[in-house]
Amino acid sequence: MRSGTTLGSGLAGKPERQRIIREIVAREGIGSQQELADRLAARGFVVTQATVSRDIAELGLAKVSRGDRHLYVLADDLARSPAEGNDHLRRILADIPVTVGRSGLILVLTGTPGTAAVIAQAIDESALDQQVGTVAGDNTLLVLFADEPALERWLARFTELQSPIATGVGMEGIR
Repeated sequence: MRSGTTLGSGLAGKPERQRIIREIVAREGIGSQQELADRLAARGFVVTQATVSRDIAELGLAKVSRGDRHLYVLADDLARSPAEGNDHLRRILADIPVTVGRSGLILVLTGTPGTAAVIAQAIDESALDQQVGTVAGDNTLLVLFADEPALERWLARFTELQSPIATGVGMEGIR
């Protein structure tokens, strides 16, 4: 056990413990305070749930939905700008072939097995904001819209991002 970390009480160990927490959260899917406490214990930091709770608050960790779980993420991970989000989506679409179908006010995007959640997350982080929401399965993603004009605008922007000739020049203004 690391000196000064018993029950999370040592101030000398706090900066190191919080550095380790940031590392764990960035690399692993942590869904609960107990899970985080267990990972810390495996690294030699024996902490109480109250200490973990304080660390989470001080580090500004947020709990977000990732697939079928809620996981802690670093605030830095939530601060992606729309232009960065568009670039990320563009890179994903360059690597994953996606077909688009339609049913009423729903677009049905189909990729390769296991890719729907990745595509949905990239869409949610992009500047594409006309959708009401996204729902991902294994290889199929539903993009939901409130009305026809929103769907049409979104589809035109998505198609532009999906195009292999979209280099990002002039794309920053997509909203």
